[in-house]
Amino acid sequence: MSNTSAKKQEILDAFLFRHATKEFNPDRIIPEEDFQFILETGRLSPSSVGFEPWQFVVVQNQALRQKLAAVSSGGQKQIPQASHVVLILARKDVRYDSPYVEYMYKEVKGMSEEDFVSLPGRYKIFQGVNQRLLENERTLFDWASKQTYIALGNMMTAAAQIGIDSCPIEGFNYDQVHAILEEEGLLEDGRLDISVIAAFGYRAHEPKREKSRQPLEKITRWVL
Repeated sequence: MSNTSAKKQEILDAFLFRHATKEFNPDRIIPEEDFQFILETGRLSPSSVGFEPWQFVVVQNQALRQKLAAVSSGGQKQIPQASHVVLILARKDVRYDSPYVEYMYKEVKGMSEEDFVSLPGRYKIFQGVNQRLLENERTLFDWASKQTYIALGNMMTAAAQIGIDSCPIEGFNYDQVHAILEEEGLLEDGRLDISVIAAFGYRAHEPKREKSRQPLEKITRWVL
């Protein structure tokens, strides 16, 4: 088997290994270097126009986990049991003319003032006209949240490639989780909000059935 074929099979094996783990072994902890690797794949993930509209909050405090589990029907077992729980927050301050966008381009990407001056105008067209993201606060937040799912997918796949389980959790009461995080001072005075929760660790049991998916030809259309 060629190196390319072996690598492709390794990646497919990781996708077959990964499943939405319902119960974690609470006695098994992910090694620090392995979890840093998972976080790094999230950090290096792509985002629309490079805004990186996310923050990864790793919750190891069990009291806070219990509060979150109580209002998360889809994570009542996973949140307390998992080795690591990540709250993936989406930014709400990604409007074309926000200080955050200016920070990203000047401080992170090193863009000069001269090059930056025309950028807000171009992104005003992109956000306001092309994508219709400026209709209300929710449309812009939902756009940012979509980017966080790219990071989520990369983190779960990377975890699977090194034998670590995960579970994405959308089954939570948004208002109640928001209130908990606001009380904990984790939302940067409204500049962040909860997008999705991810639990990482090691499965307590093997899946009861094999992964089921539609055949590729049912979900693929070629336009030639």
